[in-house]
Amino acid sequence: MKKVLLGLLAVLVLAVVVLLGLASTKPDTLAVSRSVLVQASPADVLPYAQDYTHFVKWIPWTALDPQQTVEFSDPPSGVGAWYTWKGNSDVGQGKMTILAVTPERVDSSLEFIEPFASKADSFIAMADKGEGKTEITWGFEQDNDLMGKLMMVFVDMDAMLGADFQKGLDSLKPMVESAAAERIAAEAAAKVEAERQAAEAAASAEGAEGTPPAAP
Repeated sequence: MKKVLLGLLAVLVLAVVVLLGLASTKPDTLAVSRSVLVQASPADVLPYAQDYTHFVKWIPWTALDPQQTVEFSDPPSGVGAWYTWKGNSDVGQGKMTILAVTPERVDSSLEFIEPFASKADSFIAMADKGEGKTEITWGFEQDNDLMGKLMMVFVDMDAMLGADFQKGLDSLKPMVESAAAERIAAEAAAKVEAERQAAEAAASAEGAEGTPPAAP
């Protein structure tokens, strides 16, 4: 019996050593990102990246708990803006805060409170690809501690989290393309109206020049 227990203990120790060895090969930073190409300009995308009232409309976790409690800062956009959420076990609890905004990128901090405490950095980048197209990249980075590395031995975190990121981007795509189409239509209508007014002004001026002077 003693030999059996010692054998089991040896196997357990070996398993732990192997597990720790595999964990040590995992990266110190967990980085996940996905991209999508949209028919829109970076300016069309920006409101959906820096305004949290728009942001929550396309991220995939909103649908996981429609009854979750969400609060926004006032204003809900720009540097310093934040939003908090608290819901069921699928969404947990946390806070997101915008750290920096440029026409091409929005950087935010993520603080997860439940189901476990952790912090991460999130970003949305908007690269102009010409011909009215923009590549949107959504991703995040997080320090990978021992627990995270051990998890990565068993779970493909990039595939798991990346699927959520891609789902969000797929929801964002029609939103920004619709906004871009509306903007283009409005710009075209404004151009037509400006040309009409210019033509009327030119015709009026020409008519004024051709009017004979009044009799003394």
